[in-house]
Amino acid sequence: MGQLIVDFANWIWGIPLLILLMGGGSFFLVYSRLLPFKYFIHGIKSLTGKYDDPSEKGQINHYQALSTHLASTVGMGNIAGVAIAIATGGPGAIFWMWVSASVGIATKFFTCTLSIMYRGKDENGQIHGGPMYVIKEGLGKNWMPLAYFFCVAGLIGCLPIFQANQLTQVIRDVLIIPNGMGTTFFDFMGQSFRYSDLYTGLILTALVGVVVFGGLQRIANVASKMVPLMIVIYFVAVMLILLLNYSEVPKMFGVIFHDAFTGDSVLGGALGALIVTGARRAAFSNEAGIGTAPIAHGAAKTDEPIREGLVAMLGPAIDTLVVCTLTALAILITDVWQTTDLDGVTLTSRAFETAFPGFGNYILLLCIFFFAASSLFSFSWYGSRCMAFIVGEKYKGIYNYVYVITIIFGSIASLSTIFSLIDGAFALMAIPTMVSALILAPKVTAAAKIYIKKMEGRI
Repeated sequence: MGQLIVDFANWIWGIPLLILLMGGGSFFLVYSRLLPFKYFIHGIKSLTGKYDDPSEKGQINHYQALSTHLASTVGMGNIAGVAIAIATGGPGAIFWMWVSASVGIATKFFTCTLSIMYRGKDENGQIHGGPMYVIKEGLGKNWMPLAYFFCVAGLIGCLPIFQANQLTQVIRDVLIIPNGMGTTFFDFMGQSFRYSDLYTGLILTALVGVVVFGGLQRIANVASKMVPLMIVIYFVAVMLILLLNYSEVPKMFGVIFHDAFTGDSVLGGALGALIVTGARRAAFSNEAGIGTAPIAHGAAKTDEPIREGLVAMLGPAIDTLVVCTLTALAILITDVWQTTDLDGVTLTSRAFETAFPGFGNYILLLCIFFFAASSLFSFSWYGSRCMAFIVGEKYKGIYNYVYVITIIFGSIASLSTIFSLIDGAFALMAIPTMVSALILAPKVTAAAKIYIKKMEGRI
């Protein structure tokens, strides 16, 4: 079963999906005449609350919406995902992550603008956004199967199993095994698992349950406080690594650019496979085109779709262009990617320990706890919205029970199976998200022209 999941993920993340995500993002960038980049500063001003109006519809402000989504993207995809990209595709994969993130900025602008433009109401009269509502309200009832398709894939893609797996792994490698623990096992369904992993999973389940059962407002409040703190801690730690090895930084950028076009580090020079690796890991990192961001930003307290799109587009710049680059440089400068066959969070952990012998692991453990915990909180909201769309608000809480229980499964299962399961579900979610956004793109550009004229005082 595990191999089937891996094979499916590898198959669906082929050239067609690459064209849909990177080609679609490139289309958005050109079609908008680089609008997201032209008004990048305006997006930052909007984030600060300069244009907030408490009387507008929504549940959370711009900052909380972006923080809620960054809490899910600035997470294990930026630490473990980058390590996996380098382990499987070499340094060149990072360049294609940058490319994917650059077009992903435009994708986020379009998809999140649409999430405000075509919000829908639940049976209680509460407004919500996301690809399923964009399809329902923007494309009509004939397209409803595509909306349900997104939600079914979202129920799987939003599960917390990858974050739980990698957090458990680093706790085991840094705290448990070095202290002589974690040596007892139990058998289940013909496989052997560590009791320590099970106990870690149970503790995580309890911690996450306290937050996710509190609803969106509690998740947003926690995320808005955790996200700045975790990014600052991680930024300072990696900058110290770079400063200690400052002479190597230009060389590492050179290696990234060289390998990006030669494919030397993957499949004997298969450049296409390298591009797929970079795009796949970037999608896992910033989720541009996947459809989770529109769910978060669709709850923003605003009546201006373009403004929310400009706030949302800041996400890929922060989580991929900044945080992922920091992780990549830490791994490359310490040379651990060539001296070990580790992957995932363990590879990043080895990089930190190499840079700061004796305590580097503990610095990363602290960062990973914040990263993984914030992701664990946020993804529950996305999954519960998918559940609510399918079965109604009354039964959406069922998903949270399933959600917290699967944390235990994620804590003890193998990385390859879990990673492929989420990867495959993300790929399926991208299809309705990108198709609906491409069809409705003219609506966004028309609204953008009006908004820009208002902003510049010409209306």
